[in-house]
Amino acid sequence: MRYLITGGAGFIGSHLAVALLADGHFVTVIDNFSTGSRENLAAVADSPLLEVLDADIVTAPELVEERIRDCDVVIHLAAAVGVDLVVREPVRTIQTNVHGSENVLRAAARYRRRIIIASTSEVYGKSSAEKFAENDDLLIGSPFHSRWCYACSKLLDEFYLMAFHHQDGLPGTIVRFFNTVGPRQTGMYGMVVPRFVERAMRGEPIQVYGDGGQSRCFCHVFDVVRALRLLVDRPETYGNIYNIGSQRLVTIAELAQLVVDRIGSHSKIEFIPYEQAYSKGFEDMRRRMPDTAKIRALTGWEPRLSLERIIDDVRAELASRMEPEAR
Repeated sequence: MRYLITGGAGFIGSHLAVALLADGHFVTVIDNFSTGSRENLAAVADSPLLEVLDADIVTAPELVEERIRDCDVVIHLAAAVGVDLVVREPVRTIQTNVHGSENVLRAAARYRRRIIIASTSEVYGKSSAEKFAENDDLLIGSPFHSRWCYACSKLLDEFYLMAFHHQDGLPGTIVRFFNTVGPRQTGMYGMVVPRFVERAMRGEPIQVYGDGGQSRCFCHVFDVVRALRLLVDRPETYGNIYNIGSQRLVTIAELAQLVVDRIGSHSKIEFIPYEQAYSKGFEDMRRRMPDTAKIRALTGWEPRLSLERIIDDVRAELASRMEPEAR
């Protein structure tokens, strides 16, 4: 098969590319390397099955169309990601997530290419549901808070795919990721697990934003890649949405303590007000847990790798890049 992965040099995209290449598929990566890295693809850089294009899906629509025309499957992962980046660069967030996705979806619809687009648990917004199911109503926050522009832009992507599916028969599927984590993820844009692990390895204070009572479910990137591959060849997923995430709920304060204990660190845990970490009026969700019954019923998929394994894998990858005294 010939795969096109937008954002293929990023965290999830690079793991997917490596897995597909290992099975003998041709893979084209389009990435502008704003948050992705060539180092993520270093292990397969010499593969004759891999093509890496330094391009932006927003500003290079002709290239996007050309590569989609010549592929069998599109996995659209390119996006502005990370709470810190979203809060500080809302214009870039909207342009990337809306205009970029429009270029990808329009070309996929024109050539009737199989496409999976990555959305996010953020679209559930301020809902207070115990578990979030794919057909739940969504409650997005006010536009006065830039924090919600990411959720709105990704939700528009979902509506766009559904429109092309119903109007033009686009064989498209939406996946909503719930806190995907693992090796190669950077803490630079606010990702909590690599940020906590790196600080614990250095013995620096671990900064928990808010009161630490907000809870999340963390899913290993290897499990997420497996889920994506299980969905690709299923026509019954066209025009449908699937949550992908774990069922283990942990508060951010508990996560910080688990990281300290797992690493054997002497780091202290500090609580930083949201207003100090981001901006005045910042809003967050207290609980975010996916209902994954839908993908489980269709494919049998369930996460296999624990949160402890995630911490270990993130630590090992960070240790390979850090100076010896910080390991």
